[in-house]
Amino acid sequence: MTVADSELRAGLEAALGVRRWVAEVAGLAPFRDLDELLDAARTAATPLSPSEIDEAMAQHPRIGENPAGSDASAALSRAEQGDATELAEELAAGNAAYEERFGRVFIIRAAGRSRAEILAELERRLQLDDATELSIAAEQLRDIALLRLQRLFGAAS
Repeated sequence: MTVADSELRAGLEAALGVRRWVAEVAGLAPFRDLDELLDAARTAATPLSPSEIDEAMAQHPRIGENPAGSDASAALSRAEQGDATELAEELAAGNAAYEERFGRVFIIRAAGRSRAEILAELERRLQLDDATELSIAAEQLRDIALLRLQRLFGAAS
């Protein structure tokens, strides 16, 4: 898999904006293929510290809102979330309750899930204890990053 260092780093930053993770994964390049990149990315993101979760969350829009900006991360979020009008009021209320409860934006891998499924998961996770929810948020960030890397570098392998 031939990817210039600057292109790899830009893709990593768009996938998961955690400086330590970007440096760690980029430091392992070059990668033979996409699978090797994904393995390195998964390993480096397991686990993410609470401060790294906060760092990554700064890039993510609320679920159900149209991402602002024109950078790669915003474009990826728009593609992942799809139609922002379905269940918009319910998602907005759930987001507000989640932020009140946990002090951060609700994060979920939206790709491949309906708005109803996302809302049901949001409501389920509102009932979890802080440590469990933090662990799930880290897993979701990792899963989103891996999907984004597949989208960004799948053709390069």
